[in-house]
Amino acid sequence: MGKKNKGGASNLGRQLIKDRFGHTQRRKVDNDTMLHTTELQDGYDWGRLNLSSVTEESSFQAFLRTAELAGTEFQAEKLNITFVNPKQRVGLLSKTQEQRMHQKHDEHRDQLKIPRRPKWTKETSAEELVRAENEAFLDWRRDLALLQEDEEILMTPYEKNLEFWRQLWRVVERSDVVVQIVDARNPLLFRSADLERYVKEVEPSKMNMILVNKSDLLTDEQRRHWAEYFDSEGIRTAFYSATLVEEELKREAEEKGLDSFPEVQQLRRAVDEIKQSLDSVEDALNVIEQKYKTIPETQSDELPRLPGDKNSPRLLSRLELIEFLRNIYTGPRHTEQHVTVGMVGYPNVGKSSTINSLMTVKKVSVSATPGKTKRFQTLFLDKDILLCDCPGLVMPSFVLTKADMLLNGILPIDQMRDHVPAVNLLCERIPRHVLEDKYGIVIAKPLEGEDMERPPHSEELLLAYGYNRGFMTSNGQPDQARSARYVLKDYVNGRLLYAMSPPSVPQTEYHTFPERQRKVIEESQLPGQQQRAMRINKSTSKELDNQFFSDKPTHAHVKGRTNFPNVRLANDGSLVAGNDPAAKPWRHVKKERREKLRKKFSHLDEH
Repeated sequence: MGKKNKGGASNLGRQLIKDRFGHTQRRKVDNDTMLHTTELQDGYDWGRLNLSSVTEESSFQAFLRTAELAGTEFQAEKLNITFVNPKQRVGLLSKTQEQRMHQKHDEHRDQLKIPRRPKWTKETSAEELVRAENEAFLDWRRDLALLQEDEEILMTPYEKNLEFWRQLWRVVERSDVVVQIVDARNPLLFRSADLERYVKEVEPSKMNMILVNKSDLLTDEQRRHWAEYFDSEGIRTAFYSATLVEEELKREAEEKGLDSFPEVQQLRRAVDEIKQSLDSVEDALNVIEQKYKTIPETQSDELPRLPGDKNSPRLLSRLELIEFLRNIYTGPRHTEQHVTVGMVGYPNVGKSSTINSLMTVKKVSVSATPGKTKRFQTLFLDKDILLCDCPGLVMPSFVLTKADMLLNGILPIDQMRDHVPAVNLLCERIPRHVLEDKYGIVIAKPLEGEDMERPPHSEELLLAYGYNRGFMTSNGQPDQARSARYVLKDYVNGRLLYAMSPPSVPQTEYHTFPERQRKVIEESQLPGQQQRAMRINKSTSKELDNQFFSDKPTHAHVKGRTNFPNVRLANDGSLVAGNDPAAKPWRHVKKERREKLRKKFSHLDEH
């Protein structure tokens, strides 16, 4: 047998590689400008068709191929680049998606209903009524589920326990006035227009009313806008703050406790004597004024009581609200001896706090979690006013994201799984300088190439807040999850204030933020440890540039080769030949001492 030709296969393979890659000339662009262009004929080579199959391609290749097929020419300047931070707007909708979702909300708002109690008579048995209620409730849940699936609309996690809705039905049936308690920062989210329709379906003579709680967070101008909006909607509205009333009650209790001291009692008696003398003078002045009075005095500041009056933007006190509830209803009553006022609202809007402030003692347990009140209860506010407290109900309402529900207090923050979307939404609503002034922190500025006016994202805010408060993890990094809970609770409690405007007023005109109070501090002025803690990615563009250009080459480069043992590079950049070309350069050189890796890379663990 003859010898096998071992070189044949290798020569054949090398020849195939040369045929495929070796003779292909690199395509050169005759374009000195820094422009991408479609004039390169990317789909064709000169003289032959490109018939290679394309099943997958990048977005850039797809863009070029589409432009080529459409015969469109374009030019895009390479230097006109804006870097988009991938951590910005995580979990949020784009502006176009938000507009599309708002249009869907307006189109399907009539389908956002609450369950109705089926019609029944005295001849209807208990079993038949329960069966009819279950069927109606099941149909209602099925309709809402189809609305969410077909239209891809996100809703609040509404109450799915029929027993809670039964309590609402009973409250509506026995109430003369049904009061919806809403949060002043976003009243429309907590208002159920379908509940108002259902109240009129049960009895046309019944009355709907909206009580805007936490109104101390709004300015007089903002309350005036909402009063005008609800006037146009044809529903009575009152503005109230349970928190302010409770603080006043505490102050009064403390003053009564001080009355036990003899010095305080003596001062009290002196004050009473002064008051009596002032009252006598005032009575005398009133008699004189009545004699010479010719023009009737205006009653612009008087509290509107009749249903035909317009809504007043005034913040009511406890006694004024009680008087308002006593005189607002003039129709036939469910019970002749007193007017029955039903109190309905979401959890965490201050429904229980409002009832406790009106009663001046704690009658209702306060909780932000749905389900605390199991049954409706009746409380006599006065001999002619009966309050009917309904369990807190989460009614179906349209929202854009779950971050909306967290910021509005609908979902409990302590049970939150992902804090990034909610904090990103908070950062979009609250400006950077307000966050820095409120917490006394310095938030990391945008990186080189990014929009310098963009809002901070969640990582930048939480790293600065966590380092400032000392919330650190076991590996020495700021605890972002713990910091997020504190920041979000500040937003829900009103420390970070953002109020939504009525549809008739632009948001930028309705809510304005204060100017910066603290002096601007640059990152370079901060301690090194704080600078490193403010960024997870510790290497900035300037640091990379300094590190790259600070290293000076120690050997020569000639067309990619560096193996020139007899040539070295002098300090002035010139090449210097070695003394002995035959000498071995690795001899008589002190070997580098091996260093432990944890010491060598200790700078990476700095925080």
